[in-house]
This record gives sequence, C-alpha cells and structure tokens, in this order.
Amino acid sequence: MLELLQARGRMGGPELARRLEVGERTVRRYVTMLQEMGVPVEAERGRYGAYALRPGFRLPPMMFTDEEALALALGLLSARRLGLSGAAPAVEGARAKLERVMPEELRERVRTFEEVVIPAATPERLPAEQIVVTMSGAVRERKQVWMRYRSDSGEETERAIDPYAVVRGDAFWYTFGYCHLRQARRLFRLDRVISVEVLDRAFELPSGFDTPEGVLEALADMREDSWSVEVLLETTIGEARGQLPKMGVSLEETPEGVVMRSSTSDLAWMSRVLAGLSFPFIVREPSELREALHSLAAEIVALAERTEGSEE
Repeated sequence: MLELLQARGRMGGPELARRLEVGERTVRRYVTMLQEMGVPVEAERGRYGAYALRPGFRLPPMMFTDEEALALALGLLSARRLGLSGAAPAVEGARAKLERVMPEELRERVRTFEEVVIPAATPERLPAEQIVVTMSGAVRERKQVWMRYRSDSGEETERAIDPYAVVRGDAFWYTFGYCHLRQARRLFRLDRVISVEVLDRAFELPSGFDTPEGVLEALADMREDSWSVEVLLETTIGEARGQLPKMGVSLEETPEGVVMRSSTSDLAWMSRVLAGLSFPFIVREPSELREALHSLAAEIVALAERTEGSEE
C-alpha cells in the first residue's frame, strides 16, 4: 500500500482494495497500521474520499522480498524476449542491479529460467522501440497521433489515428484504431510505421474497447476478407480460447455450444486451424470451408501412407 501511494500520490479506498485484492475494511486497517508506524498517511473524508501521503514524504531505499525480486527478474527476462532490441541496455542494466543484491539461491532460480525456458514465438518483423512506446502512451492518454505509414505495396501515406490499442500478434505488432484518412477503423502493422507523433487532441474510446477481450472481438469483426466463417464448437468457451488464435476470432457461448465467428482470405489456413482442435465442431458457413477440410484430410492421408523411397 505504501508503494502504491508513493507512486500514485493519491488513491481512493475502492481502488486500493482492488489493487491489493483485499476489502475496504482491510485497507482502513492498513492505514491505521502505517500511521502507527509513523508514516504520514492522510485520509480525505466524504463520498469521494481518498488516501495520500503527506507532501514531501519520501520512502527509504527500496527493499524486496525474495519472491518480489524473482518476479521482477523474470519480468525483465520476458521483456527482453518481446523482441524490442532497443530496450536491451535498460533491461540488462536493471537485471545486473538486481543480481548484485540477490542471494545465490535466487540467482540460480533466475538462471534456470533463462537457460531452460524457450520462447515459442517471436514476431517476424520487429517495430522500432520508440514507435511502440509512443503509440502505447497515446493509447493510455487517449490522444490522437499523426502517423506516416508504408503499406504492403510500398505506398507511403500520412494520416491522423485515434489509437484504441496496441496488440502483439504471433508474427507482428499492431495498433488498432480509427483512421481519419479512411474514415473507418483500421489495423496497422507497427513495423510499417515510419514515424509517429502524439497530437494534443483527445478522443473518446468507443464502448466495449476498454478491455483486451473487447479489442480482440472488434478485430475479428472489422477484417475485410473474402470469407465470413461461422463454426459451432462442441466445447467450453475456456477450452476454445485456449486452442484458437487470439486475434481475428470472436466466441459466443450458446445452448448448442460455442459459436466461433471470423473472416479470412485463406480457407486452407482456416481448415488447418480447425483440424488442430481437440474437440468436435460443425461448419455452418461457408460450404467452401468443408471442401477445404476435405482437401486437407486427403493431404494428411497421403502423407501418412508415404514411406522412404516413395514418389511424391
């Protein structure tokens, strides 16, 4: 609680309770404990009351428990593996400072993680670190950006964007938002952004875009592909989310099962996604997806029957 107040300056009781995962009554007890230890926590009374540290108060040098230090070290390793090479000096500097004060047993736990855990996927094309940082800041502050962008064909355009989210996909980093040039919502690959500048113009976030789930569902609905796909999955929504791509797919729980909706320009790819599921499904549309599944099944049978020396 002390760390939160030091970082944020002023926080309401309900927000503190949510961040600390305790009840508001426990928050009040924490305040009393801190005050008894001589920490000047001041309580603002009233319906919209909050807690704050007395101006000028500063914490002594930070101390971490072993588990806190381990969480920080693993977080730094994960950040390095996100593929933002520009962040490497800062990450390595912070790691070095942590390791200097870690007990040997804790250092060994971190080294084990680094040596044994293998990241399954890294984006194919990495954006510049500053592009990601600037765009993420604009998303957080809900500020419009002016962006210079290179399309897949190589055409360069300049446009104003209301960025709703920054998304890391399996192959690329993206920003999703409203494009004032095209007067529509668009998805942009960040590795194609040549430059970006935050403007002093605020925008209102549309309803439903304030959660990661809402953003991913919107991404599934806004794609302009050739085929609209609807499949009934005979499973739970939790299991479906664990086996399907996170981007470009929306899920709805119904009495019959989980309805998956998506769109794609590549039915062969969609058939491979469905073939990899561990539960039964029924293709509702399009009928061409059934044909793609039949073709994939024939390819798999042919591969299963191959032996060394057989003709391709």
